[in-house]
Amino acid sequence: MTSQEPRRVAVIGVGRMGRHHARVMSREEGVEFLGVLDADVERAADVVETHGGRVFGGLEELLAAEPHAAVVATPTTTHPELVIGLLERGIACLVEKPLAADAAESNRIAEAAAASGTVLQVGHVVRFDPLMRAIGAIEGLEPRFVQMERISPMTFRSVDVGVVLDMMIHDLDLLLMLVGTEPEEIHANAVSVLGEAEDVCNARLVFPPGADGVRCVANVTASRLAMKTERRLRIIGPEHYVSADFATRSGTVVTKTANQTQLDEVRRRLGEGEDLSNLDYLELVKVDRIEVADGDPLTLQAREFLSAVRQGRAPEVDARTGLAAVRTAERIVETARAAGSRMV
Repeated sequence: MTSQEPRRVAVIGVGRMGRHHARVMSREEGVEFLGVLDADVERAADVVETHGGRVFGGLEELLAAEPHAAVVATPTTTHPELVIGLLERGIACLVEKPLAADAAESNRIAEAAAASGTVLQVGHVVRFDPLMRAIGAIEGLEPRFVQMERISPMTFRSVDVGVVLDMMIHDLDLLLMLVGTEPEEIHANAVSVLGEAEDVCNARLVFPPGADGVRCVANVTASRLAMKTERRLRIIGPEHYVSADFATRSGTVVTKTANQTQLDEVRRRLGEGEDLSNLDYLELVKVDRIEVADGDPLTLQAREFLSAVRQGRAPEVDARTGLAAVRTAERIVETARAAGSRMV
């Protein structure tokens, strides 16, 4: 097929995220939306009634429709066998995060993707948030300290895994992208309340020294038992301070070079022993709003996946990237347990 011909795409699993994937794929230009497969036939029928396609009675029936690609949004524990089977048949996969429930299973999927030469993208959708895209485009941004918070009330979805694989995994992926490597040292504590897996976790990650010999340190918190929803990111570096709120999709950046004159003046006055206690620091600082483009992250993610399928190239968030995030998540949970965290 040429890159311009329609790609036949199906969605497997139409729970909370899967139905959104069905919506997006059914509307994408150059996609022949085949339909959905889900253990809940009534739920699948409801999605098809809204977005078109057909309800598949089983995996073999779906395979008989000869899809070029599939979105896998089933429970995490089902990913390895399902995804590997699709890859071995040459069916490209967009797999909801996390790639698998542990590093060993994630590695199995990554190896299958490499062996088959089939496109596999992991659904770390926050990478495609226009706010995150804008932050990533800040010239010369060198993280030295990163603070990330992802908290919300319990939704009772993804309860087959703990909060680290359910929620923190988003921020771990962003963190590894920003720093460019996995952490060298991890400290963590966690608490389980509603089941065996952790519901609240805080981790401190220390990364290897950069080219300048300085380490980046990150503090990451995730909770699915909070009273409100917050998604915040702060980055401090030699030249920048970035603050972002993903709930409102807004952010600000303070650049050292843009404030150099004011900073030099304050240093001079302090050096001369002047009392500056009445000076309003905020009036000295030039704060710029981060310009955020329009765009739906899930749609932008789907377009990257479809582009990779059409071009036969590796997607931005490939299996190895997904494996690195799971490997870091697993280390955090193991560290929390070793530290004596109260987990059932």
